Amino acid sequence: MEAMEDDSLDIKDDHNHNYCASSSSSKVRSYLSSQLSVPQPVCPALPGGEAGSRRGKLRSGSSTAAGSKFVDSDSGSESSEVSETDCSAAPAAVEGKFTLDSTSKFLLNAMAVEDYRKNHWPNLEKAIDRLLIQNPTDHISVSYAQIYSYVYKCVCQQHSELLYNDLTSKITSHLQQVSTQLQASPPENFIETFNVALTQYTASLQCIVPVFMYLNKFYIESKLNRDLREDLMKLFADHVAEKHVNTLMPLLIKAHSMPFEVQPSTMASVVKGLYSLRPEWAHLAPALFSGFIPQINPPAVESLLSDYAAHDQKLQMELSMNGFPRGDQSRKRASDDS
Repeated sequence: MEAMEDDSLDIKDDHNHNYCASSSSSKVRSYLSSQLSVPQPVCPALPGGEAGSRRGKLRSGSSTAAGSKFVDSDSGSESSEVSETDCSAAPAAVEGKFTLDSTSKFLLNAMAVEDYRKNHWPNLEKAIDRLLIQNPTDHISVSYAQIYSYVYKCVCQQHSELLYNDLTSKITSHLQQVSTQLQASPPENFIETFNVALTQYTASLQCIVPVFMYLNKFYIESKLNRDLREDLMKLFADHVAEKHVNTLMPLLIKAHSMPFEVQPSTMASVVKGLYSLRPEWAHLAPALFSGFIPQINPPAVESLLSDYAAHDQKLQMELSMNGFPRGDQSRKRASDDS
């Protein structure tokens, strides 16, 4: 006890209870190092047993340091310094791990794109070709379940944008060929040829859109805020109908003025198809479109009833002069005035 009291005279206490020992007081340092428990730094495990070696250095640091040092009896200032040094090595290892993961993801993505180009898209392209060239009355053996499965895999592998671009490019190329064929069609058959192209394309979309439903739901509708069928019909309007509407409209007006020059079902199909593609095309020939599309003309006005009656009488006279008699009127019930 007397030895301890003599040795304690060399210790100076500050207001934080940190004991300052001079470098010459070896007994005080040895006593403090044996009595004070230094907290161990809390760090992730380091490879190669570095944590154990650092702990060894921490325990012997009080006897090897030159000059005066402060030893905190509550929290251990030296241990805090060592823990910061130990923890600073952890981000380097984490950074190396992230770099490896990024490289792996890039390689996996490249492999997935290569698999899409070699396996998935060629099979889808063949199926789309067969669906685009089929006639409405023909039966083509196509595995819709297999096509849907390919589309599902492409969307799940994050190839939605790539698949959508390939699909629209493929159909655009087909429509350009259709437009070229229409240019070579003679005027007397132009309306029928256009109707065949429109009907065939519409029937193809009834098969294509359902099998690409997964792409439409999880990419086109959710990210582009559009609809697949509307986008594909717009392609027909841009690449086929718009290029030939100036040629088609005069032929339709002429055929409408001459009854049965073109089949009524063909006329109705073409006019309704043009209106569905671009409603503003109805302004090019209001009289033509009003014969097949309701409410094209402005609403009737009471003050113009006499004009409407005169127009109907004129139409009846034109029909009778063109060989369409009113039929046998002998069995018609006589009016009360006669």
